[in-house]
Amino acid sequence: MFCFSLSFGRALAACVFILCLTGCHKVEPQQDPVRSVKVITVGAAGSELGLEFSGEIRARVETGLGFRVAGKLLHRAVELGQRVNAGQELAHLDPQDYRLASEATAAQLQVAQTNRDLAGADLHRYQDLFKQGFISAAELERREASFKAAHAQWQQAQAQNAVQANQSNYTHLRADGAGVITAVEANAGQVLAAGQSVVRLAMDGPRDVVFSVPEDKLASLKPGSLVDVRFWNSGKSLKAKLRDVAASADPVTRTFMVKAMLPADLGRDDTDVLLGATVTVTLPSAAMSLGVPRVTLPTSALRRDGDMTSVWLLNPSSMTVSAQTVEVHSAEANDVVVSVGLKNGDQVVVSGVHALNPGQKVSLFQARK
Repeated sequence: MFCFSLSFGRALAACVFILCLTGCHKVEPQQDPVRSVKVITVGAAGSELGLEFSGEIRARVETGLGFRVAGKLLHRAVELGQRVNAGQELAHLDPQDYRLASEATAAQLQVAQTNRDLAGADLHRYQDLFKQGFISAAELERREASFKAAHAQWQQAQAQNAVQANQSNYTHLRADGAGVITAVEANAGQVLAAGQSVVRLAMDGPRDVVFSVPEDKLASLKPGSLVDVRFWNSGKSLKAKLRDVAASADPVTRTFMVKAMLPADLGRDDTDVLLGATVTVTLPSAAMSLGVPRVTLPTSALRRDGDMTSVWLLNPSSMTVSAQTVEVHSAEANDVVVSVGLKNGDQVVVSGVHALNPGQKVSLFQARK
């Protein structure tokens, strides 16, 4: 029993000695691996950040066309997007009631004309009798008054007949000028009130770019100033002149509508200026007043750092990375425009940003040959 206790004590002392030696040895922390990254160098000297808005092409004159009389729509001859010529019939109402009314006023005109002729013949006879001394002046005056009344009734019936003829013609809706149908608002069989819109017609002629801006950008918009317009369908750019800024905000979007006129030499058949085509409007003059450098980065360079957006900056001397908070101004396709946080010459990591840590060593990616 004594020998066992002695052996156990020696073994315990040896374990304690080994643990003490282990505790005195300093364990080296595990280093982050050196990661290969891609970087881009910020170099936007002299460029400016303009305000960009999405707009569309519209006709300078676009109006809703409707009948000047009420009735049942019998036929509509045009469809959405159809081109029409000046005077072309677009639709017509059931003319039956107006035709009957026109016939009635024509009959009334005939009656009034007969009464006028009869009164005129009587007046002529009484004038002869007055010259011969057979009637008094008072009787002649009564005949003259009767003739004037009959003549006035004839004029009234004539005017009513002309008005009714116009009413019959108003059952045919015709285009005021050449253009394109941009909306259809009534169909055959529908009973329409006078003035109710049937179609909308965009007249040929000048074209405008229409876009909306928020209230805080109104100071950048001055009628007569030039803006850059870029067409989405072709990428073509041209200058347009601001001609109108809305005096009140839209009650729903709380934005202000702005209109800029395109050059007059653009033809109606130009594929870039199709009605409803989408464009990007840039206000370079506003960018100059802002004086904000334009820095464009791919979206892969951004990372969330709490409630902030940041990027990794590369220190070329130590080949380590550090976080830099930035402010994103706008997005363009797969890129973002950064307005605050970067300067010319900064090297920004654009790939693998979510696998890095502050101070981590990196190497530049080399493509395989």
